[in-house]
Amino acid sequence: MTAEREETDVAARDAAAEWVRPPRLATGEERTASRLELFYDLAYVLVVAELASAFLKDLSWSGAAVFAGLFTAMWFSWVSTTLYANRFDTDDVVFRLAQLVGTAAIAGCAAAATGADGATAVPFAACFLLGRVVLLALYVRAWRHVPGSRGNITVYLGSTGIAAALWAVSLAVPAPARYVLWAVAVVTDAAGPVVATWRGDTAPLHMEHLPERFGLFVILVLGEVVAGIVTGVHDAAWAGLAVVVAAVGFVVGGALWWTYFDVASASGNEELQEDEDEEEDEADERHDLYVYGHLPLSLGIAAAGVGIEELVMHPYAALPAPAGWTAIGGITLTLIGAGIVLVGAHKHLSALWPWPVAAIAPLLVLTVLDVPVLVLVGLLALITVAVAVSGARQRARRGVALA
Repeated sequence: MTAEREETDVAARDAAAEWVRPPRLATGEERTASRLELFYDLAYVLVVAELASAFLKDLSWSGAAVFAGLFTAMWFSWVSTTLYANRFDTDDVVFRLAQLVGTAAIAGCAAAATGADGATAVPFAACFLLGRVVLLALYVRAWRHVPGSRGNITVYLGSTGIAAALWAVSLAVPAPARYVLWAVAVVTDAAGPVVATWRGDTAPLHMEHLPERFGLFVILVLGEVVAGIVTGVHDAAWAGLAVVVAAVGFVVGGALWWTYFDVASASGNEELQEDEDEEEDEADERHDLYVYGHLPLSLGIAAAGVGIEELVMHPYAALPAPAGWTAIGGITLTLIGAGIVLVGAHKHLSALWPWPVAAIAPLLVLTVLDVPVLVLVGLLALITVAVAVSGARQRARRGVALA
């Protein structure tokens, strides 16, 4: 009986160890995005949808500023959590519970997003604060269990802690000072990875997992382009011209998908993984640009979706108009972000030329054209398809040159 009890106790301890595993640096393991990460991303689908809905109702400079500001805040909340999971995801019960609480917090932000600049500012800030507190607790746990990475972890503890404190104070501060505190908190979150780079790389990133996670977020915002087109056709009651504009707008969305996944992402992933063994400071500088380039890229795709949706709903609108400017501006931001991603991957500015910078000039010309909506969307489709094809060909030529 004693031997059986000892075996039972050992089995129980082993089971407990599987349930609770201390964080460790997971850089050297083969990894893909986990099902929990995909579940977490669902909350951001809701956030982006709500922000896009609010922007569609206020296609003005102030509406654009609110959309860009809140999108940026939410994007950095996603990035900061993703960078932690990229390094220290243990998939134990502690991490799972923390991630589920964080998912609920982001869902709360989604519920308050459309009024975050007014009536629901306090619920939005409270939910955002909960997400920061969860991440802060995870970093405290990592600091305790991964002493070799404390140089980097300390930086993230500082940036996340300061940001959380600012969000907490904003709960008791009226507008407009509240929004100033939010902006400072977002800048603090954004500064964390840069300062960590200066301090030295004691917690390297997993360079197979990271591009996959960013690709999934890009898919998320591309989904909003498709959703906007579908909603536009529905709200236009399937009017003939609206359907044609929607079909051409879908070509734009497909070309943006092609541009990112077949050029910017593919080229960046190859360069980052080939150079993973280079000196750590050089690699980190590339990683920072690679990460931050996805902000204008994702924001631009989401904005383009809003503009195209409005154009589908009002295919007879007079141009130039805010809807056209939003679509054009969103595509321009997307290409700028793609260029930054490439610069980060290739480590030199020449990666921007001629793709994708050359496409920005014709896009800007479109902002002043007095043409029918269908013509504008058709020109956007031509430009974005040309960008996708030329980028793919340039990538192929580079591959031949390096072979």
